[in-house]
Amino acid sequence: MELRHLRYLVAAAEQGSFSGAARRLNVAQSAISEQLADLEQEIGAQLFTRSSRKTGLTPAGELFLKEARRILGDSENAIEIARRAHRGEIGNLNIGFFAGSVGVNFPRLIRSFRKQHPGIRLSLIELTSTRQWQALVAGEIDIGFTRRVEPEFRTELLSELIHQDPIVAIVPKDHPVVPGPVDLHDLASEPFVLPSRDTSPAVFDKVIELCSEAGFSPRISSISTVWSSVVMMVQAGEGISLLPLNEQQSRTRDLAFCPLLAKNAFVEFVMAWSPQHDSDLNRSFRKLVKTHSTGSGMRP
Repeated sequence: MELRHLRYLVAAAEQGSFSGAARRLNVAQSAISEQLADLEQEIGAQLFTRSSRKTGLTPAGELFLKEARRILGDSENAIEIARRAHRGEIGNLNIGFFAGSVGVNFPRLIRSFRKQHPGIRLSLIELTSTRQWQALVAGEIDIGFTRRVEPEFRTELLSELIHQDPIVAIVPKDHPVVPGPVDLHDLASEPFVLPSRDTSPAVFDKVIELCSEAGFSPRISSISTVWSSVVMMVQAGEGISLLPLNEQQSRTRDLAFCPLLAKNAFVEFVMAWSPQHDSDLNRSFRKLVKTHSTGSGMRP
């Protein structure tokens, strides 16, 4: 049984004759008669009462007609759903991010996408950079806002630079280097509080690189997997830190966030995705991101 059998049956029932169905569907009458006879044989029940003047439906045919209309309606709906999905109008989109770097324009980006694509179910999932790369490869998220992708993931992921986050020195407000700019050599004797390399490899490696270029290896007193905890430990006097500038944390009243003199004191913030799990919906979202990130990026 094929959909054309159902279309022939509906047309014959509504037109009251095979000849009327043939004219409506622009096919030969003999094709209508043959296909509907095949349908009756396949089902094992007579669907039509045939006469020289009019073709009607048997009781079995009447019941079958209702189901045929439902199936045809479902098939048209399925086609429309597929077309809308192809146009990126419906579907699910899972976005990975970490709050330390998306900036104040990120919520505006999400609101704009929801407004343009009301049929999309969009989920925001906060994950560390490392966890985002793993989730992208596994297809658990579709787009990740993350740090520069580490070499071990670059064969499986693509990325696009959104902006570069400046690294700043986070010190007590009464520290001698305030307000900066800071020569890192002046911090060589300080204990450092840093984010874990397991969760923030790009930041950890950049701090080590900057300190090495300044002629010293940082004396690490504490490591945390949570950036807010790093700031809290600096507040508690556990040491100083070097972190990408975060607008929210930079408002902490008893700390100073000082720029560095080093010209390469920044880390990349990128949008990443897996080509193995790409889709029209993903591409539609990335296109909107480009619009929002033109010029100054997703920061104010």
